[in-house]
Amino acid sequence: MAGPAEPAVPYAASPIYDEQSLPDKLRNEHSTKDGTWGLLRVLEGEVELVFIDPPSRRLVTVDNPAPIPPQDLHFVRLTGPMKMQVEFYREHPLPQQGGAA
Repeated sequence: MAGPAEPAVPYAASPIYDEQSLPDKLRNEHSTKDGTWGLLRVLEGEVELVFIDPPSRRLVTVDNPAPIPPQDLHFVRLTGPMKMQVEFYREHPLPQQGGAA
């Protein structure tokens, strides 16, 4: 019987942003490059992660990080005070939720 999947390891991470320092490029439509997964982690508060196609929204909290598939257009919408960071992976960052791309 196989054990639990090994957690993915990020190869890079953004700075930690708050509601004042979050750059415009993250507040507007953007995407990761081909083969790069993002994982939006909220350290305090919450944010809304909005995907463009297909349209969807996800509330991201301290206990509920959000994977961002390669090349999916998205942006971050503020809902109040927060601290967040984006980690970057070469595979799905939460394998128990979806496996590799």
